[in-house]
Amino acid sequence: MKLMRFGPRGDEKPAIVDADGGLRDLSGRCADFAGPGVSLDALAALRDLNPADLPLVQDPGRIAPCLAWVPNFHCIGLNYSKHAAETGAQPPKEPIIFSKATSALSGPNDPIVIPRDSVKTDWEVELGIVIGKHASYISEAEALSHVAGYCTINDVSEREFQMERGGTWMKGKSAPSFGPVGPWLVTTDEVPDPQKLDLWLSLNGEVVQSSNTSDMIFGVAEIVSYMSRFMELVPGDVIATGTPSGVGMGMKPPRFLKPGDVIELEVQGLGKQRQKAIAAT
Repeated sequence: MKLMRFGPRGDEKPAIVDADGGLRDLSGRCADFAGPGVSLDALAALRDLNPADLPLVQDPGRIAPCLAWVPNFHCIGLNYSKHAAETGAQPPKEPIIFSKATSALSGPNDPIVIPRDSVKTDWEVELGIVIGKHASYISEAEALSHVAGYCTINDVSEREFQMERGGTWMKGKSAPSFGPVGPWLVTTDEVPDPQKLDLWLSLNGEVVQSSNTSDMIFGVAEIVSYMSRFMELVPGDVIATGTPSGVGMGMKPPRFLKPGDVIELEVQGLGKQRQKAIAAT
């Protein structure tokens, strides 16, 4: 299934994509897509619905984040060897885990708001994991059975805030609009191997990131299993799994977002995003 949400801020509705690519309104037929609403049990109930019986959305307007809210917005850092190299870091021996503020959650086509005092706002196309079942101390063999689905994520980052201002990475990752998620939450039955997905990002029409999830240092199963040793993962948690090379901080000279820049990005089979950068007011 491909699940998504649409509508203006504060009035979003859940929907399902039918076999012809049409959008079918799920309002009143299920909980919104967040927390228990994306548990494996909730998704199983959705599979019993016939999309043809649901109202067809003629004009969805704004495409909202595919998740209404997230209990936790986890991220994995330096998870592609070429990206680690372009930042001057050694490939990690274990997954680097950090968080974004959940208030960073944003729609796939909403503007990226460059924060006040920002000089190094950057882009990062990533495969996102959505957890569908409580996970604690699970093996790699069990890990994928705890996943609800996958999505496209842009892990927008302010590099000065992240790297040069002390403390944790979180403050460079968490500004409003820094977590575009969607357009779709694609259930695992449509993604037979999450380690065989192309992903790319373009800036003003120039492709600057192009890779495949086969190049991840730590794959999806290893990430989920590893994280479950240190915390309980819960339905609706999202995990951004790291970005390939081609980010602005790795360019020579470095290149960062300015108002008017347009970013487009996609993870194979999970849908495309398009964002325009604007200045914070």
